[in-house]
Amino acid sequence: MTSKQESGNRKPGTSSPAAVVLEDGTIYEGHAFGAQGEVYGEIVFNTSMTGYQEIVTDPSYHGQMVTFTYPLIGNYGVNRTTSESSDVHSRAVVVREAHNLAENCTADEGWIDWLAAQGVVGASGIDTRALTRRIRSAGAMRACVAAGQFDHESVLARVRESLPMSGQDLARKVTCIEPYELEFLKARYDIVAIDYGIKRSILKFLGAAGCNITVMPATVTADEVLALAPDGVFLSNGPGDPGVLDYAVECARGLLGKVPVFGICLGHQILCQALGLETFKLKYGHRGANHPVKNLDTGEVEITSQNHGFAVQMPAALSERLALVREGLTFFEAPSRDELLLETDAGEALISHLNLYDGTVEGIRCLDAPAFSVQYHPEASPGPHDSQYLFDDFIQMIETGHTERA
Repeated sequence: MTSKQESGNRKPGTSSPAAVVLEDGTIYEGHAFGAQGEVYGEIVFNTSMTGYQEIVTDPSYHGQMVTFTYPLIGNYGVNRTTSESSDVHSRAVVVREAHNLAENCTADEGWIDWLAAQGVVGASGIDTRALTRRIRSAGAMRACVAAGQFDHESVLARVRESLPMSGQDLARKVTCIEPYELEFLKARYDIVAIDYGIKRSILKFLGAAGCNITVMPATVTADEVLALAPDGVFLSNGPGDPGVLDYAVECARGLLGKVPVFGICLGHQILCQALGLETFKLKYGHRGANHPVKNLDTGEVEITSQNHGFAVQMPAALSERLALVREGLTFFEAPSRDELLLETDAGEALISHLNLYDGTVEGIRCLDAPAFSVQYHPEASPGPHDSQYLFDDFIQMIETGHTERA
């Protein structure tokens, strides 16, 4: 599958071939931008219209290659303040049309120049609609993004030899090496944030909510956290397979009932495993800034920002209900409280949020311990602000010592 569309605003004489080679043998050809070379990893797609700089610097994309479904990427440049970490974690970027504009009043340089300086391989002129449909039908898969001259057969062989995402502990690769502290004006509480791949925006929102933060590595133990006597603990987002993070689950289990706990994304999956639930790999993941989630406590629908390839396995208490949903009912009709109520290793808990696309577990709230978590990103960088109230809920839980019973 070949497209001849040129990358926007490219410097003359710098165009070279590029291709996306999937493990099923499908090849999409286009033009290279950014760095030259071959990179391997899991290829996924993101449906956000904006926020491309935040997306590729999100540590949750470590080990993956991002396809942007929006057809034009790079039209407002990049700047020094928007990155979610100090590195570009996406191994490659795949777009329909890449632009190198830096005319926006906030831009410091162009998208293509920035990716090249960061050593990131890019492929433009790709039929991203066809590629996305392929991923949706066949599932997220291993792939290579190659820029420059390469041999298709040898690349395909290396793709099939590369590691799948399942079974990989990537939190260890993106976490901080040593603890560090962040102090904010008007902070009233001291919390510990466990870094499985935390984004800068999350730290800013925690600070704005009134927290001084001690950020600790992913491998920290519950005893090490509790020795700091924090007012609360935050379990961050991050990449990789949650099912292999036994050390993180053990830490979360040791915190339950002893200190207020708030988790998001990977932190949600870790907390749920600490409660005795299981996780599984989604077919193609949830990545974008427009995912509808129903808050089952309030009945409201929130538009959320998401980035995850794994999810919490639906408990048996909801499986029969969701079987009926698949026969024609909608997820907008909330299950009853009895169906949402679970007996866990830490007492009673409620499924608090459901994904309206596929019914997956998007939130859980403990009733016998001060702890709750959501699968999505309430800081929404990029994305909508519907879920920012969760930071206030965390503060309320710190102040009262418990979550609110419905």
